[in-house]
Amino acid sequence: MARDPKHAGVKPAAAPSDEPVRLNKWLAECGVASRRHADQLIAEGAVLVNGKKVYELGTRVRPASDRITVNGKPVKAQGEKVYILFNKPKNVVTTMNDPLGRPSISDYFQRLPVRVYPVGRLDWDSEGMILLTNDGDFSQAVNHPKEEIVKLYLVKVSGRPTDEHLNRLKTGVSIPSGRVSAKIVERVRGKGTGEKDWIKIGIAEGKNRQIRFMFEKIGFDVLKLQRVAIGQLKMPSGLERGEFVFLTEKGIAKIFEQDKRELPPVKRARSAKTESRDASSRNASQAKRPRPSKRVGGRQERGRVSATPSRSNRSSK
Repeated sequence: MARDPKHAGVKPAAAPSDEPVRLNKWLAECGVASRRHADQLIAEGAVLVNGKKVYELGTRVRPASDRITVNGKPVKAQGEKVYILFNKPKNVVTTMNDPLGRPSISDYFQRLPVRVYPVGRLDWDSEGMILLTNDGDFSQAVNHPKEEIVKLYLVKVSGRPTDEHLNRLKTGVSIPSGRVSAKIVERVRGKGTGEKDWIKIGIAEGKNRQIRFMFEKIGFDVLKLQRVAIGQLKMPSGLERGEFVFLTEKGIAKIFEQDKRELPPVKRARSAKTESRDASSRNASQAKRPRPSKRVGGRQERGRVSATPSRSNRSSK
């Protein structure tokens, strides 16, 4: 289902400027590697600027006048920007070059006229939606924590978590890389069979094997994990594993759209002292409140007047 880049997902690039720019940013914009991998190349001494190796990660270059090479190959500005949605199969590594010789996502883009790299990652044993591009600024924006872009997954687990289990994922659990929490946790009705449930979970972080560690923390193994959405961009129906499509500007914009659903508030445990204090406050308030009378069936009857405040829709993010 790969589509012609002349018709979708491609933006023309401007001629390189001679304004100073960080070297890792320039390498990412040229499609050499992501910024993180570019930093690694610099630290390893694989990058030369005007014939000299540079090791400092904050090095700035002038793209229009400096000669930059990586592993002996000249770095040239990309002629076009490409944005791809790929349905990654299981048992494929999210890298363009695997030293162990395992199947990698680069195997699916051999005929692409431009070089692209993955935005973020999916584990070897996970499948589903991943983005690829040669636009370093786009990649940085999608992965930056301040954007809080929620990645949505369907997860099959080795059991049937209770509501209390799922609530723990919302309130937060500690995993090897730190404390994390889920933005969305919902049981998928009608999909689980027997004693193995499917759970929909959305996270804004992107820590290594985060979801697997989160479910392990509450006592369940992840048997299957599929990423089905990034922001408001969902996996296209009919896109088979190993296929990809080029994104249009409308599709790109959906990644950064806010989720308009109002998520239910997380229920937190309340201490006995807090409950007692709140009950006393409510009783005192009710004692002071006037109780208007109303006529029912020809006689006066005391009653309470309740009002339900209107709630306006708000974004969950």
